[in-house]
Amino acid sequence: MASTTVGDVLPTGGRVFTSIPDLFFIPEFVFGGLVWMLVASTEVVYKNPMGWVMFVSVFCFVMTTLWFFIFLCGANRSSSWPTMDVGYHFVATVFYLSASVPLACITVLQGQVLALVSGLNSDFLLEARKIYKLHIAAVVMSYLATLFYFMHTIFSAIRWKRS
Repeated sequence: MASTTVGDVLPTGGRVFTSIPDLFFIPEFVFGGLVWMLVASTEVVYKNPMGWVMFVSVFCFVMTTLWFFIFLCGANRSSSWPTMDVGYHFVATVFYLSASVPLACITVLQGQVLALVSGLNSDFLLEARKIYKLHIAAVVMSYLATLFYFMHTIFSAIRWKRS
């Protein structure tokens, strides 16, 4: 019976770009970075929920970058890395889900307020509509980032079970 070693389970170097769970690093970068940029480009009126969204997007972007470079450089050789991989991506999934829901709620409330004052045609209203559209895009990107972190968690858990 052949034993499975960590070297067979976790990719290093260029193999990071060919293994299924680790291929999700790229969309996690893209969508997480877009959430960060879209929320940062608007005026933060609702400080607490939007602050949490900013924290989650920046934290996950930085940690995913570090995680990616650890895998790319081959520093993931110990037997605890598959467990830490599942743990990190699970935490990132929970964080993004906990940020996506309030962001969507704020966006829905903002849309309802804009619908009430839709008869007005002022510069303020035009700016508010622009911010509303940016928040809609941020909500979509946030849920896509949540989806990719979730898929990464599932495939990392399958890989962890094999190790």
